[in-house]
Amino acid sequence: MTVRVQMVRFALVGVVNTGTYYGLYLALLTWLPYVAAHVIAFLLSMVGSFFLTSYFTYRTRPTWRKFLLFPLTNAANFVVTTTGVYLLVDVLHFGSRYAPLIAAAAAIPITFVVSRTIMLRPEPERAREEPAPVGVRR
Repeated sequence: MTVRVQMVRFALVGVVNTGTYYGLYLALLTWLPYVAAHVIAFLLSMVGSFFLTSYFTYRTRPTWRKFLLFPLTNAANFVVTTTGVYLLVDVLHFGSRYAPLIAAAAAIPITFVVSRTIMLRPEPERAREEPAPVGVRR
C-alpha cells in the first residue's frame, strides 16, 4: 500500500475519530468544564482510533506493544490540540464548542508521521536461544 493511500485512509479514520471525539466532548461538556471534557473525550476516542488505524489505515495486526506505544503517537496531537483549545477559548475568545475542531486540524500532519512510524515499525523478535552443543562456548 502506498503512502498516499495510507494518508487517505488516515484522513478517513481522522474524520471518524474527530466525530467520535466531538460527540463525546459535547456530551461531557454538559456537566464538566471544557478542559476536562476535552481530556476525557480525547482519551476515549484514542482507543477507537488505535484499532481503526491498525486495521484500516495500515492493515497491520494490533499488538499490546503498539497499543502501549500508540499514546506516544497522540502525545504531540494532545499537546497541539490542548494548547489550541486553550488559546482559542481563553485567549482568542472563540466558543468552546468549536475550538477543538480548529485545534485538531493543526495536529493532523504531526499525528500521521508519528503514527506511521509506530504502527509500521517491525515487532522485535524474541530471542530464541537454543542450547549450545556440548563443548561449544557462546
